[in-house]
Amino acid sequence: MVVIAVIIGCVFGAILGMNAPMISYTYSTYLAIAIIAALDSVFGGITSVIKKTFDLKIFITGFFGNAILSIVLTILGEKLNLDIYLAAIIVFVGRMFTNFAIIRRYYVDKWSLKFKEKTQKQDVVAEDDK
Repeated sequence: MVVIAVIIGCVFGAILGMNAPMISYTYSTYLAIAIIAALDSVFGGITSVIKKTFDLKIFITGFFGNAILSIVLTILGEKLNLDIYLAAIIVFVGRMFTNFAIIRRYYVDKWSLKFKEKTQKQDVVAEDDK
């Protein structure tokens, strides 16, 4: 079921992406940093669900707060003629990789346990057949 939802989302995103207007170069930095900040919040939310500490208020405030703060840093950097947004990118991408590693380990352990249980059941059935 999840695979179907992912496929539908990818197709919908591709069609929308081909028909969406182009973002001007002036605003592309703002959009990129906002997307990275939002993705950081999404990966953090998934990690907190895995750890069973998810709080919707924290997620929503983090989602919008990170995006707004990163855009403000980008604006400030442009006014000062500095690339301050690079600091935000480094922090957000570092946190995304950390959260992704936690998510990956969780699912690898979960799948390994299922595989191990399946193998043990097959061994028991094979012993019963002897």
